[in-house]
Amino acid sequence: MSKAFSPPAKTNPYLVSLAVSLTAFMELLDTTIANVALSHIAGSLGAGSEESTWILTSYLVANGIVMPISGWLASLIGRKNFLVICIVGFSFTSFMCGISTSLPMLVVFRLLQGLAGGGMQPVQQAIIRDSFPPQKLGIAFGITGITTVLAPILGPVLGGFLTDNFSWRWIFFINIPIGLVAVLLVNFFVQDPVSTQKKPVSTIDYIGLGLVALGLGALQLVLDKGQQEDWFDSSYIVIFSCIAVVGLVLAVFWLLQQKNPIVDLKLFALPSFSMPCVILFFVGFTLLGSTALLPMMVQSNFGYNATLSGLVLSPSGILPLLMMPFVGKLVNRIEPRYLISFGLFINAIGMWLTGLVTPQTDYTTFAVARCLQTAGLPFLFVPASTLAFSKIPREQSNNASAIVAMVRNLGGSIGIALVTTRLAQNQQIEQANLVQNLTTANPGYGSALAAYTQSITELGVPASQATTTAMGQIYQQLLHQASVLAYRDTYHFIAVMLIILGIAALFIPSKNQPVAKCS
Repeated sequence: MSKAFSPPAKTNPYLVSLAVSLTAFMELLDTTIANVALSHIAGSLGAGSEESTWILTSYLVANGIVMPISGWLASLIGRKNFLVICIVGFSFTSFMCGISTSLPMLVVFRLLQGLAGGGMQPVQQAIIRDSFPPQKLGIAFGITGITTVLAPILGPVLGGFLTDNFSWRWIFFINIPIGLVAVLLVNFFVQDPVSTQKKPVSTIDYIGLGLVALGLGALQLVLDKGQQEDWFDSSYIVIFSCIAVVGLVLAVFWLLQQKNPIVDLKLFALPSFSMPCVILFFVGFTLLGSTALLPMMVQSNFGYNATLSGLVLSPSGILPLLMMPFVGKLVNRIEPRYLISFGLFINAIGMWLTGLVTPQTDYTTFAVARCLQTAGLPFLFVPASTLAFSKIPREQSNNASAIVAMVRNLGGSIGIALVTTRLAQNQQIEQANLVQNLTTANPGYGSALAAYTQSITELGVPASQATTTAMGQIYQQLLHQASVLAYRDTYHFIAVMLIILGIAALFIPSKNQPVAKCS
């Protein structure tokens, strides 16, 4: 490399952050960008709606397998080399997804895309963490938080816009120029410290690798397909649940006994690491669970299309974007546990207010409520990440980042599975409650039926048929109202969970509190 194009000896950490954040943003965007395009993809490729969900499942399963072992892979081939390989692989598989001519072809390349992208989040966080001095960790994680929070929010917006105005294929093609720019920036600005360069490895723990892949892969399948398959009423879900439990239990026992495990679970012996990981689990739970819930509600009950439902989410990215750097500076002045608790209470208020929705709620109300849902996320992500890494030595950054990313990703998967299941249960309960009022003894039902019947009869429909049609219209209104009430109940359920967690967060050890060393 010529001197003119050589990277500087000491790169500005903010330029390093820009380079690696672009890669993580691209990968995180793809976790939600395809959600709003599934019906278009299914129609284009001649697939059913249920079959098309494998486009999401394959990506999440592969992503979840690679994420926890990314620290080990980075040490195997060097952290910078690993990141460049991930970017190139992700860009190539994105291109192949875009030119897919059948659903099986698309699912295979989405699987490979998930494998290529699984290491981007952990490596981004590790590189940014190592680029800043310890006293500026809050600022460092404020930067990583921008991509972590903003990308999943913008995914449905961008996906809806590209799908409605161009083609679903562009939700994949858009990654190619971003990937090319990211490779150039990473090559120029990112440098590997000695502790993160390629290390000689005498043996590879194939047993640990296999158990982790088996357990997490099966778990992701269960979480993603559970509601669709009616959970444990399906033998498919029961079998994969057993595989997940056995695989993960054996993986834990095996990894704890290894001298150089592919996932260093001994880091959980540090309370200053394990307790913030619980908080970060709920960051994923809140962010992805609520991001999935709101577009479902406005599309199914309020007639919004893909673009408009995405625009309900988009304003909610503004507050976190502005507040992340501010919260990063607060971390050195206020105990992280107080900031975390405050953030959880803010999120709870946002969820509770969203749960006050009525069939007459308009776009502005949805957008404002969503902004409140995400306003507390900077107070969760930045302090929890700072606290989690406060006792972690630099040589363990890769392993710690891999675990943190895995926990956050798992929280999102469980959050989506839980809220969709809870929603389905609430819809059945609310429908049963409302049906009890559809009797002739209820004056309201009687007058509504008479009014509908008269209106339909005036259109020239025979009286007997008009009564049946009127009852059908009333029942459709009942289903609509039951659905809205079910969303209300689900949001209030999430709010109560967040309040309980906010109280528990006050008992997290402080940064300065001494903790036992992990062996």
